[in-house]
Amino acid sequence: MAVSTWNLDKAHSEVQFSVRHMMISRVKGEFKEFSAEIQADPEDLTTANIQFTIDVSSVDTGNEDRDNHLRTEDFFDVEKYPNLTFKSASVEKQGDQYAITGDVTMHGVTKTETFTVTSGGVMKDPMSGAEKAGFSVEGTLKRSDYGLTWNAPLETGGVLVSDEVKINMEIQASKAE
Repeated sequence: MAVSTWNLDKAHSEVQFSVRHMMISRVKGEFKEFSAEIQADPEDLTTANIQFTIDVSSVDTGNEDRDNHLRTEDFFDVEKYPNLTFKSASVEKQGDQYAITGDVTMHGVTKTETFTVTSGGVMKDPMSGAEKAGFSVEGTLKRSDYGLTWNAPLETGGVLVSDEVKINMEIQASKAE
């Protein structure tokens, strides 16, 4: 297969995260609004060029008060920094997975990060006839690297919200006509 343009299928894609809360459990959330520009050969991602944009105001943890707090200056500061972006720089095959490295920009700070991508393969959609490709993406970001340092100490030690945020994405894309 050759490098071609792939359009994000939002109905079959999701961007989720989880963070430790009070050092004892994980709180999960997702972003409802995101977009991508994908140039790739889904059978060999080493030549892929990917740009991903997340509207951070679309954060949804299932708790309106928490979501509203995440949108404030304590965390995302959505008025000043409405998007989180990723632009790939290199892709390296590692066994049956890929390490995609690129620049993440969040809260006005840009850092180089690497994510693990597993290809789910390519299939013809029986409903639309379109060629579809699927990918699972995993990674970890440190909030403090991006200036997201709000926290509260716990009387038993530790902090309310961990610095480490786990990222999980399921991406389905359709080959452009």
